[in-house]
Amino acid sequence: MYRAVRFLVRILILALSFGASASAQDFWKHWGDGKAELNGYSLKQPRYGALRSGTAVLVFVTEDFSDALRVKAEPGRHPAADVFPVLKLNAVRDFATGIYDYNVMTSTFLRVAAGFPIAKVSFSSQEWCGHVWHQLVPRAGRLRGVFHSYFDGEADGAEDLDLPQDGVLEDALPVLLRGWNGAYLEPGEGRSVAFLPSLLSARLNHRRLSWTRARIERSPLARSVRVPAGRFEVSSYRVETEDGRVLGFDIEAAPPYRLVRQSGPEGEELALRGSTRLPYWQLNAPGGEKHLEQLGLAPR
Repeated sequence: MYRAVRFLVRILILALSFGASASAQDFWKHWGDGKAELNGYSLKQPRYGALRSGTAVLVFVTEDFSDALRVKAEPGRHPAADVFPVLKLNAVRDFATGIYDYNVMTSTFLRVAAGFPIAKVSFSSQEWCGHVWHQLVPRAGRLRGVFHSYFDGEADGAEDLDLPQDGVLEDALPVLLRGWNGAYLEPGEGRSVAFLPSLLSARLNHRRLSWTRARIERSPLARSVRVPAGRFEVSSYRVETEDGRVLGFDIEAAPPYRLVRQSGPEGEELALRGSTRLPYWQLNAPGGEKHLEQLGLAPR
């Protein structure tokens, strides 16, 4: 009963924020099933002047979020006014560099509302030299950041960034371009936006974050691409940043609009190997690893 009431309340809230109840119903019909979308990818990751092979997993799931704490809100622990739904993306990358490996994750939380406003982004990277952590939280029209790192010159710090009205975070693109609350761009359309590079690129390149500009364009026609998971009809997006980086996103043309392939500078690529919907948090007992096959991945 509680889940049904919460489902109806979410539809009403989303209908008001999207401006169309049909969009709200479509969203929660798909994302309100108590499961996460799990996508496994082959990864090519440039690092130390070479292109490394690895795997990536993108986890998309809705959850309730605390506005005050900016963490997952457990049922009954927060007043209703403090809680709002988010679509969370956990982007995991694992790749080896010679004798040692990298384990990297970016968590992006976006409010389930028109435009998917950013609620929080956090990043961590672990490798044999040390680890780093970086977080961004929007507060009072600003983007507040804090970071900690093993590396000299960036051990502990904070940042206070603008939050432009047209601002787009690179870390949010795998959600924004999927078009679950309306197409971000129509076929053949393009726009220039304020652009914040990903926390992954900032930390791996040891650069302070700062806003730049980017041009985002959508291909006029769908096209067919082949990846390890098979052949897909996709809408292609091209992102060219002011500093010359070019990013590519091939988004499945039909629902559920999965990210089929993503590309970046120096040969960087994620190519879909497999996809499923599962309550993965319930599959942590011995034997749960068998579900990795649905992602095109193998147990460690």
